Order: sequence, then structure tokens, then C-alpha cells
Amino acid sequence: MNVNQFQESLSEKGISLSAKQLSKFDKYFELLVEWNNKINLTAITEEKEVYLKHFFDSITASFYVDVKDELHICDVGAGAGFPSIPLKICFPQLHISIVDSLNKRITFLEHLASELQLENVSFYHDRAELFGKKPEHREKYDLVTARAVARMSVLSELCLPLVKVGGTFVAMKGAAAQDELQNGKKAIFLLGGKVRGIHSFNLPEENSERNIVVVTKESSTPKKYPRKPGTPNKSPLE
Repeated sequence: MNVNQFQESLSEKGISLSAKQLSKFDKYFELLVEWNNKINLTAITEEKEVYLKHFFDSITASFYVDVKDELHICDVGAGAGFPSIPLKICFPQLHISIVDSLNKRITFLEHLASELQLENVSFYHDRAELFGKKPEHREKYDLVTARAVARMSVLSELCLPLVKVGGTFVAMKGAAAQDELQNGKKAIFLLGGKVRGIHSFNLPEENSERNIVVVTKESSTPKKYPRKPGTPNKSPLE
């Protein structure tokens, strides 16, 4: 997907990018490749692939969840900033918080935000299990996102404690989403969530399957969750 195709594909979905926004994506690509030579951020470095598999893929979340308001979003395990930074470039009014367990990635993201002149973005070097216990973050976010972090039963325990009651958790998944959802239903229910929908589509050009799972937070997460670091992955709530 070249830059023109990227712009046109978003325009078809009602997202018009200005020259300034397009220049931010261009700078994002440059910095991603530059820093990837120093720290491992992504295996995808070809420009057309970055625009398709990272930038466009990240923005697909906005096709199914309304992000036009001044929402407070937490992105769990964002790595090189996906999906939250592409969403922030498209929707500047968003307030973004990113939590990641690797400090090198946080250093990259802080530099990226500075170079792109992004406002209302915050970065936290922390384990999601510990972050979700902190009063200043627990059940404070309108929307919590995660892309390619863990299977649904694990991911729900990392993300739902951060979602405010009435808010939304969005998991961006590949082809195995339906199976993951079956195994993750118990966790979602225990943690106060309810699946509102699963949206399936194929990524343009390569036609790989994508699924966006939308979960509404209906009640508070019990205080014992999330469990201590490592436990959700070792003993999922299935």
C-alpha cells in the first residue's frame, strides 16, 4: 500500500488526512526504520508494508468504534506505537496513554512523540498487571486497545481492569479470534465485560483476515484482578 492508496483507502472510510498528517506518517516511517537498526521494534520495514500492516491496520479500529470524541485511551503493550499512535495522528483530539514493559520501546515512543509534536500523549514503563492495580489508572479509561499482545483470556485480564464502567475494550486480532473468544468468554465475564461484537474483514491487497473484538465494560473488575505479573499467561481464566 503506497501513500496514495493509504490516503484513498482512509478517505473511503470518511477519514480525510491533511498534508500535515501525511507528513507525520512519513516521519513515523523514517523514525521506525532508523530506530529499528538499534532496537528490535518490528520485522516489517518496507514502506508499503509498514503503511498497510502497521499504519492502516491500526486505524481499522476506528471503522468499528467511534473515536471522534475527546476520549482517554490506554494502549497496552503498544510496542512501536500500534494501534494508538496512528489513531492519534488521524484523530488529534484523543488523549493517549501507552504502557509497555520494555523501556527501550518507551524511549523510542517518547522520541517519536516529540518529533511528531504530539500533544496529550503519556508513556509508562510498567507491566500491565501492575499498571492495572494503580488507582490513578484503574477503571479510568474510555477505551483500552491491544494489538497482537496475547490471547483473549490473557488479554482481558490485562486490559479490562483499566476500562471504566461503560467504557470499551478493543482487541485487534488475526484469524484465530473466534477460537480465542470461545476460550476467553469466562475471563471477559469475570472481569466485568460483555462482548458487543466481533468485526471480521480482510486487509486490502494481501487479503489476510483481521478481527476486531469489541467488549463493553458492564461492571467493575473484582479487586483481585489483574493477578501478579506472569500469572495471567501461566494460568489463564479459561
